Amino acid sequence: MNKKNKTFRIVLLGMLSAIIIIQTTIPFLGYIPIGPLSLTIIQVTVIIAAIVLGPKEGAIVGGIWGLITFIRAFVAPTSPIAPIVFTNPLISVLPRVLIGVVAAYVFHRILSEKLSDTVRMSIAGVLGSLTNTVLVLGLIYLFYREPYANFLEMDMDKLLPALLTIVGTNGVTEAILSGILAPIISKPLLRLRK
Repeated sequence: MNKKNKTFRIVLLGMLSAIIIIQTTIPFLGYIPIGPLSLTIIQVTVIIAAIVLGPKEGAIVGGIWGLITFIRAFVAPTSPIAPIVFTNPLISVLPRVLIGVVAAYVFHRILSEKLSDTVRMSIAGVLGSLTNTVLVLGLIYLFYREPYANFLEMDMDKLLPALLTIVGTNGVTEAILSGILAPIISKPLLRLRK
C-alpha cells in the first residue's frame, strides 16, 4: 500500500468515525422519523466504511456506533427500554460491528466479480443493514423478551409477531435505503482512493 493510499484510508476512517459520532448524538441525523416509523440511517456510514476500506475498518466504525449506543444507555438513554436492552454489549455493540464485517465480505469476497460494482454495493448495503436489524431484534427476543413485551404493553406470545413486523416495516425500508445509498456514496470514494 503506497503512502497516499494509506493516508487516504486513515483520513476516511477518521471522517466516517466522526460522522458516526455526529449521527448518533445529534437528533434526526441518524434516525429519521417518517410517520409512525423511525428509520435508522447510521448503518449506511458503517456500510460505506466496509465497502471502501474493508472489513476491519467497517468493524471499527460499527464498533464506534455500538460503543456510543452502549454508553448512552447508561448516561443518556434514548428510550425507557434502552437502559435495559442496550447495556448488554451483545445487543448494542456486536450487531453494529458485524454490519461492517458482513457488508465488506459480501462486497469484496462473496459476490462474483461478474456482477457490477453497483449491484455488489447494493446487495452489501441490504445485507449489512439487515444484519443489524435481525441481530438487534433477535437478541432482544432471546435475552429480554419479558421486559421488552412489558415495555410494549403486550403479552409475550405477541412479541415475536410484533418484532417480525418491525423487521418487515422498518428493517426492509432501512435495507432498501441502504441498498440505494451505499453505491451512490461509495463509488466516488472508491474512485478517490485509486
